Amino acid sequence: MQRFGTLSFGHYGPLGGGRELTAGDSMRQAIDLAQGMDDLGAVGVYFRVHHFARQQASPMPLLAAIAATTKNVEIGTGVIDMRYENPLYLAEEAAAVDLISDGRLALGVSRGSPETVVRGYEAFGYTGSQDPRGADIARQHFDTFLRAIEGEGLAERDPNSPFGGGSGMQRIEPHSPGLRSRIWWGAGNTDSAEWAGRMGVNLMSSTLLTQADGTPFDILQGQQLDAFRAAWREAGHPGEPRTSVSRSIFPITTAEDELYFGGSNEQDGIGYIDGMRSTFGKTYAAAPDVLVEQLLQDAAVQSADTLMLTIPSQLGVEFNLRIVESFAKYVAPALGWQPQTATAR
Repeated sequence: MQRFGTLSFGHYGPLGGGRELTAGDSMRQAIDLAQGMDDLGAVGVYFRVHHFARQQASPMPLLAAIAATTKNVEIGTGVIDMRYENPLYLAEEAAAVDLISDGRLALGVSRGSPETVVRGYEAFGYTGSQDPRGADIARQHFDTFLRAIEGEGLAERDPNSPFGGGSGMQRIEPHSPGLRSRIWWGAGNTDSAEWAGRMGVNLMSSTLLTQADGTPFDILQGQQLDAFRAAWREAGHPGEPRTSVSRSIFPITTAEDELYFGGSNEQDGIGYIDGMRSTFGKTYAAAPDVLVEQLLQDAAVQSADTLMLTIPSQLGVEFNLRIVESFAKYVAPALGWQPQTATAR
C-alpha cells in the first residue's frame, strides 16, 4: 500500500433526536474534511455518486471547490454512474476540475451500483438499453468520454462561424493533457476488471464482488487485481496501472471509538446484490497493532497501491479526521505508506 484516502458515501438526512444533516451540510463538511486530509498529508478524498438518493449526486461542483481549497490531496469519485452521464459534458467538467487541481483528479466511473429507483437513467433521457441493468449504455457513454478526453475531434467546425470558423473536426474544450491516465473503472467482478485492463484505465475495486465460490473475499479480490494487470500487459499498454481497494477500517484508540466500533466483528459474507450472488468484505475494527497484523494478511490490501477507507460521514468532520489521523499514525506506516509533505494553503 503506497497511498490511502477516504471514500465517503455522503449520506444526509435525519440523524435522530430531532437532528438533521442537510445536503448543504454534507457538502460543506466534505470540503472541510478534504482540507483536513490535505493538512494530514493523506493521499486522497473520494466520493460515491448515487442518484435519486440522499447522497452525493453531482460531484463536479464539490470536487472543484475542494480542488480550489487544497494543494496536495488527490480528489476523485468511486464511482460515477456512466448510465446517467452525457459523456461530452462530463469530459468538459472533468477537464476543468483536473486543470483547477493541477492534475490531482482521480475520476472513477463505472456502470454504477444498484439504485433506489427502477432504471433511473431513463428518467435522465438515456433509453434504448438492451441490458436489464443498462451496462450497454454505460459502456457506450464511456467510449465516447474516453475519445473526448483524449482530444479526438468530435464535431465538425463551421467555416462560416463568426467565432473563428475553420475546417476539420473540433475537440471538446477545455482539454487537460494527462487526464486520460487518471481515469479509473470500478469493477465488480473479474470480467469487468479484465475489460478495464484491455481498455488501459486504472482499476477501483470495492468492498464487494459479484462473485461467490467460497473463496475468502481478500483472496478473490487479489485474483481480480492480478487478472486486471495481466490484461493490461497483454494489451501492450505502457507503464504500470494503479489499483485501489476499499475497506471499512476503524482503529480503536479511545473510549468513543470503542463505543461506536468495539462490537464490530463482521466477517466476509455471501449475499445477493442487484440480483447477483456476491461476496462482501468484512469490517476491520480493533486496536492499531491488531489492525496491522490483520491488514498485512489481507491479500488485496497488500496487492493494491491505494487503500480507500470508507468513513461514517454522518458522524462529522472532527470524528472522521480523528479516525484518519489514527490510521495514518498507527497503522498506515506499517503497511508501507509514507506521508506527503503538506503545503500550507
